[in-house]
Amino acid sequence: MDFPFMTKLAAEFFGTAIMVILGNGSVANVELKGTKGYRNGWIIIAVGYGFAVMVPALMFGSVSGCQINPAMTLGLAFAGDFPWSQVLPYISMQLLGAIVGQAVIVACFKPHYDLTEDPESILGTFSTICATKSHLYAFINEYFGTFVLIFGALAITHSPIFDHGNQGAGFIGIGLLVMVLVTSFGGPTGPALNPARDFGPRLLHAILPLKHKGFSQWDYAWVPVLAPICAGISAALLYKAIFGL
Repeated sequence: MDFPFMTKLAAEFFGTAIMVILGNGSVANVELKGTKGYRNGWIIIAVGYGFAVMVPALMFGSVSGCQINPAMTLGLAFAGDFPWSQVLPYISMQLLGAIVGQAVIVACFKPHYDLTEDPESILGTFSTICATKSHLYAFINEYFGTFVLIFGALAITHSPIFDHGNQGAGFIGIGLLVMVLVTSFGGPTGPALNPARDFGPRLLHAILPLKHKGFSQWDYAWVPVLAPICAGISAALLYKAIFGL
């Protein structure tokens, strides 16, 4: 079934918002003081972000493709599998959804933001942070993490299982892929793997008057935007060259 374009845009907005609510909500539960999950470990975040991608995919995958990631949208467009006329509207809805989703997190966790005095713990609930302060190695980490994500997602969604009425299994597979990527690539940068997921919340962090919030680290912000975009484009082009789309 082909849905109207505005319905597809709504799916991208709500899908990205839900991803950020569930994903960054998991981060907030671990990083912010006084929560039930405070300091419960990285695996909580990895599982949370895996389901944060899986759930919107199951909800909206058949509506808009549930791209919810500018790296995916641009990769598909460069590979000729997505119309360029829809790229800017899709990315706009993804960014707006990420901002709204993060605003929900702030509203839900506001007392815990007030209790938390570590600026990086606060920023980490919004956007990603380079652990080593090396932009070069952060770029490498974000590039290869996103490359595996986009290449893997394309392989899953173009597999025979996905094409024969088992789309739900495919979306679950993508969620598991994100889960293991956060587990494996999470140490150096977070990881972002998604420009909208990082840039939108970081923008909100810069605007909101939170206690102890510190700096939004805009000197680093280009890495989780540019690296995933480069990775998404190259992964889609390589997949198309080898397997077709």
